Amino acid sequence: MTYLLLSLVFLLVAAAVLAVALALAPDRARLVRRWWAPVLIAGVVVLVLTAVFDNVMIVAGFMTYADAHIAGVKLGLVPVEDFAYPLAALLLLPALWLLTRRRGSRS
Repeated sequence: MTYLLLSLVFLLVAAAVLAVALALAPDRARLVRRWWAPVLIAGVVVLVLTAVFDNVMIVAGFMTYADAHIAGVKLGLVPVEDFAYPLAALLLLPALWLLTRRRGSRS
């Protein structure tokens, strides 16, 4: 199994959970209006931090990737597949918050 395929599975699961969470949220329009900017900013920050620290960890020898299992596209030394996990977290964490929040606690 390639890292790209594994990453796509994580992204699809996270996107599906977010879709379900938004479908169940009665105030989804308000939430989307309020959340798009903070999620976008957090996404940029997390992707920059991932690029910097993954490059450092690869240079230090803490992580290696088998060339046969990566797509071949890299940002520095980091395969693009490595950025799927922070993106999945950015989708999944708000979704889990939506699914576990108390209903009716706010108007």
